[in-house]
Amino acid sequence: METPQAAGEPAEQPPSYPTPPLVPYSPPAVSPPPLQTWQPAPPRRSRLWYASLLLAVIVTLGGLGLLYQDDISWQQQSGDLSRQNASLRDQLRITQSDYRTAQQTIQDLKTQALHPNVGIWNVQQHIDGPDFYLAGGVPDTFTYHLHATSSGPMSVSILTFEQFAASVDCVHQGTGNTNYCMHHQPKIANTWLNVTKVDYDFHLAEGCANYMVVFTAGGAVTVSPNVSVTYNPAPTFTGDC
Repeated sequence: METPQAAGEPAEQPPSYPTPPLVPYSPPAVSPPPLQTWQPAPPRRSRLWYASLLLAVIVTLGGLGLLYQDDISWQQQSGDLSRQNASLRDQLRITQSDYRTAQQTIQDLKTQALHPNVGIWNVQQHIDGPDFYLAGGVPDTFTYHLHATSSGPMSVSILTFEQFAASVDCVHQGTGNTNYCMHHQPKIANTWLNVTKVDYDFHLAEGCANYMVVFTAGGAVTVSPNVSVTYNPAPTFTGDC
């Protein structure tokens, strides 16, 4: 057992040991960092943003698809409406045309009711020579439609009864034959000499009952009359009345 050193006594020196030789230090070789095969997961907020973006893209594409389908549907409906509109316009034109035709028909019927037209002489008759004649009365209050053809030259006159009587006297007095005297009285209303066709509307009898028509010829002919009258009374006296 060691005892503490007494005061004033020199301290005992510890034994000395030899110093070990210095060995040079070489740091260890730096090895390359290992390749990272694992990536850390993105933060939750980033995942939500990407999901929202993807959802927005999907919704946008879906909306564009719906708009495209709607556009095609509207275009088809527009084409159908255009065709229907064209068909309706055609039907309207036809209806308007039928309406105008019906109006004209009604107007014609009203006119015919107010002014009926009646055929009065349409049988072929013969004139055997210059001493023969055909005669017919012109009814009053009517327009007289004189239409006639003949197989040869004929003469036609519209006479008053007084002129016809004077023509008969002319024949009896030997002034001329029937073919001459019937058409050479003064102030005859109308005369056609040596013709094969007559087309004339006579109005002087619409207010006067004093006219007749006479046909004669210089030789034998066949007359084909097509005479009609239209009721059209004049508001006052006409012609010789």
